[in-house]
Amino acid sequence: MKKQNDYSSEYIKINGIEQYLLHHTISAELPVLLFLHGGPGMPESTFAYAFQKELSSFFNIVHWDQRGAGKTLTKSKRNSNYPSCEELIDDLFEIVNYLKKKYKKEKIVILGHSWGSVLGTLFVLKYPQEVLYYIGAGQVIDIVENERIGYEKVRELIIKAGNKKDLDSLEKIGVYPEKNYEKPMIKKLQRIRILQGKYKVGMNFIPIIKTLVKSPIFRLSDIVSLFKGMSSNKKLWDFLFSHSLYEESRDYEIPVFYILGDRDFQAPHTIASRYFDSINAPNKKMFIIKEAGHFMMLDQPKLFTNALADICRL
Repeated sequence: MKKQNDYSSEYIKINGIEQYLLHHTISAELPVLLFLHGGPGMPESTFAYAFQKELSSFFNIVHWDQRGAGKTLTKSKRNSNYPSCEELIDDLFEIVNYLKKKYKKEKIVILGHSWGSVLGTLFVLKYPQEVLYYIGAGQVIDIVENERIGYEKVRELIIKAGNKKDLDSLEKIGVYPEKNYEKPMIKKLQRIRILQGKYKVGMNFIPIIKTLVKSPIFRLSDIVSLFKGMSSNKKLWDFLFSHSLYEESRDYEIPVFYILGDRDFQAPHTIASRYFDSINAPNKKMFIIKEAGHFMMLDQPKLFTNALADICRL
C-alpha cells in the first residue's frame, strides 16, 4: 500500500483486474464509508482532498475508481472492455467484503454520488445485509426525467436573463431529451451541460479540472482516463437511459439518507425529493444544502460535512 500525505492507495485484484482504492484512515473505531463516484466514468478520488479532511473525524473513507474509470482504467488498459451495471455490482460486492475484512467491520456505509447513487441504490436493495446505511448525494432517479426537468430549468433561467444568444443556442438543440444514448443525444447533452454550468444549475467542468490537477494523487494519465472513461462507458449510459429507480422496490431494509443541492438541476433535487418521500426505510432523512449544485461537496464542503456528521450521530 502506497502512502501519500494523509492518504494511502492500493490496487487489489477484483474479478480479473487490478482496481484502485484510496483510503483516508484515522481511527479503527470509526465506521467505514465507501464513496461511489459518478459519471459514469468520472472518478472522484482525485477530488477527495478538496472536501473530506473534516469528514475524517466521523468516517474512515475509501474511494474506489470503478472498472472503466480513473486509475483502474489506466492500470487495466490492456483489459479495457467497458463494464455493464451487473459487472460493477459484482465488483462492488467483492470490494465491500474486502473492506469489511480489512477494517474488521460487520457492515460498511455506502455513499453514492450521481451515477454512483444508482449503483449504490441497486446494491443496497440487493445486498442490504452488507450495508450499515446508504447515503445518496445528487441522487439520480430517472435520467430521462432528469434531463427533461433540467432542460426546462435552464430555459427558464435563460429567458429570465434575457439572453437571446443562449436561447437561440438552446432551441437549436431541438427535441430534448431523446430516450437513448446515441450520437445525436450525446451532442445535445454536452451542449446542455455547458448551459447548465453557465447558469449554475449543473456541473461546471473548468473548476473541476482545476481541482483535479491540484490533487496530491494527480497524474497526467488521470486527465486521459477522465475523458476516456466519460466518453466510452456506453453500456452504463445505455443502462441509465433504459432504467429507472421507479421500477425498483421502494422498501429498503436499511436506513437511507439523501444529501441534495438546492441548485442541482443536473440530477434535479425536486425529483429526488419526491421519490424519497415515497420510500419506506427503518430510518430516513433528507438534507438540502443551500447554494449547492450537483457537486455539493465541492460547492459547500462545510455544509456537506455537517450533513454527514448529523447522519453519523443518528
